[in-house]
Amino acid sequence: MTTEQFKSPVLDDVIYGHQIKAEHRTSFHLQTITGILHLNRRSPEIPQPGQTQRLTVTTSGHIPFEKVIACVTTNGINEHMIHFDKGLVEWDVLSWSYVRYWFAELPVISKGAHVTYQVSGKVAGMEDIWIYADNQAESSESATIFSFATDFQAAPAWSAGALIYHIFIDRFDPGAGKDWLPAASLKDFHGGTLQGVIDRLDYLQAMGFNTIWLSPVFASPTHHGYDSTDLFNVEPRFGSNEDLERLIREVHGRDMRIILDFVPNHWSDRHPTFVHARENADSPYRDWYLWNEWPNDFVSYFNVQTMPKLNLKPGSSVRQHLMNAARFWLQKGVDGFRLDHAEGPPHDFWVEFRGVCLEENPESWLFGEIVRPPNVLKSYAGGMHGCLDFALTRALRQTFALGNWPLTQFEAFLADHLSYFPSGYTGPAFLDNHDMNRFFFLAGEDTDRMKLAALMLYTLPGVPVVYYGTERGLSQDRSCASGIGLDEARKPVNWDDDRKKDLQDYFLRLAGIRRKLPFAEELTRRVVYLDDKQQCYAFAWSINERAAAFVAFNLDYRPQSFRLKVGEFEKLKDLISETELSPLNGELELALQAKSGAFLIST
Repeated sequence: MTTEQFKSPVLDDVIYGHQIKAEHRTSFHLQTITGILHLNRRSPEIPQPGQTQRLTVTTSGHIPFEKVIACVTTNGINEHMIHFDKGLVEWDVLSWSYVRYWFAELPVISKGAHVTYQVSGKVAGMEDIWIYADNQAESSESATIFSFATDFQAAPAWSAGALIYHIFIDRFDPGAGKDWLPAASLKDFHGGTLQGVIDRLDYLQAMGFNTIWLSPVFASPTHHGYDSTDLFNVEPRFGSNEDLERLIREVHGRDMRIILDFVPNHWSDRHPTFVHARENADSPYRDWYLWNEWPNDFVSYFNVQTMPKLNLKPGSSVRQHLMNAARFWLQKGVDGFRLDHAEGPPHDFWVEFRGVCLEENPESWLFGEIVRPPNVLKSYAGGMHGCLDFALTRALRQTFALGNWPLTQFEAFLADHLSYFPSGYTGPAFLDNHDMNRFFFLAGEDTDRMKLAALMLYTLPGVPVVYYGTERGLSQDRSCASGIGLDEARKPVNWDDDRKKDLQDYFLRLAGIRRKLPFAEELTRRVVYLDDKQQCYAFAWSINERAAAFVAFNLDYRPQSFRLKVGEFEKLKDLISETELSPLNGELELALQAKSGAFLIST
């Protein structure tokens, strides 16, 4: 069976939007190569006390630079200047121009230091003309501010064993005795509540989930909630602050954790401060926003005029407002935040935000949503604990849902991807979310392909995230790219529909398997079988060079057999099929049914 015969009948995916297309990738590349650019390139990415920091800058384009400097401030004082040395020159084919590299080292920084700096280049032959990285500003007042701290703490220990369930509140459950609202479209309110979440905690715990992530719960005029009008109060349609506090207590009583979606980049145009700022020229909130021309021309999230962007300059009162909101909910007992559109606020905001959250709760977990390539995500290491792993999501969907990638391509990606990010960086991984086609729909509602992808998700190091209903085969009618928008992937759960009970049971089995892989320890992975023609693939996880588990896949539409070298084991058990296998002379002839997988562990 060839890879071509494995292709999904659904031909589009919207995970990265337009940026994944070749012509848009070119434009994106030019933005990251033209002018003077630092892009938060530091080594090591997660600084430790007593280490020097190597900074990298590039210059390219039509402006000649004769020198590059950084003005550095430590803990708000001790400002000093660092000069960059000229490095190598490379030819960039896409921009059809030379790229000059510049390097500098910051001196050893003491423990607990908070460092901020700006990078600028002097234009050659011009009197005192400087241009600042990365926004190409011509004054320090409007220049990009870079930041890092030497008190970075890795993600809390509990996060390594997390199994996250992502709940879109309006579509999850209306609560016992309540029906869904008679919504006319997927853009309308459907009636999910916090009580509905509380009512399903037994189900979630029984399914092996130990962490729930709630879509924005704060007051908002929309069903999705990513445009809040009040970060200190729960949206009344969902319940009350007391309901959320009760949910937190219920979650913790089950030895589970709760993470809130937090949006610091923008909020609703109905937010009282924005209304006041538009109506009053002398409003104290006018500086909370970015105006092209007051009162009607303002900067907004992706030019959506109902979501004005916040002016998060250092020391601003709106920045303090966001810090206070984060403190408020941590004091109520939440265990961390998923940080929406984390590329919007500047890097120095995240260093401050992390400090505030960890001061309030040293065990809080902070991970961002940045729908950009891995190099951009890597630049946030040392601020947040990590970012959601969109690159892995795309690879899983291209391989297991769409059938566009052969297994060799997936393994080539995976081997490099797992070694790309620095130690201490966490990347929660997922098959789908609220901003893309559901995996099940993308896979042509093929349950077997969903199972194979879930097996891969649960047996890789990134913390698995399961979007509500994915474990129950929740699908959609049309592609999100069909013009209807992202709401196609946000249908309400039909709790009376148990037609996909087999899939649900499989996710339950995977939760048990996940607990047997000690990802908190130093595991090493090695490929033990890979054949595109057979569409079969297997790898081993080892501790101290001794195999701990084998994970195997058959993507073909026919049963396949292949031989694995498994070492000294006398007996192995497949935790998927619950069968025992007997290797012979260190080898195992593994037979897999069509479109099936295995997880082998020593008995």
